Amino acid sequence: MASKRRRLSRSGEFDRVYRDGSSHATRYLVLYTFPRREEEGEGVRLGVSVSRKVGNAVDRNRVKRALREAFWGLSEKLPARHDFVIVARAEIDDLVEREGTAGVAASLEEALAGGSKGRST
Repeated sequence: MASKRRRLSRSGEFDRVYRDGSSHATRYLVLYTFPRREEEGEGVRLGVSVSRKVGNAVDRNRVKRALREAFWGLSEKLPARHDFVIVARAEIDDLVEREGTAGVAASLEEALAGGSKGRST
């Protein structure tokens, strides 16, 4: 489990990543990235957003656990001093059911590489 320093928890933190960061989309998720300034501290921080479209609370929590596990498993490929927000799309529940964390990790790697669509601001 990631320490509190490695998590985004306030809505303002999420809003800044959405507003000022860049996004890369795959079929199953959208990955937002935002580079922090040096004075804002070291390390990578993660926020996860899973809507009710994914399923009931049990399904959403399973998806969140799989997303976090896959994300931190890719930590050596992540740029330093960045905030990340992963927004799960409704289809991700099927991916977690079929392929587990490995499928989620593949989708995250695709998003880190640029995804199928990207927007830079």
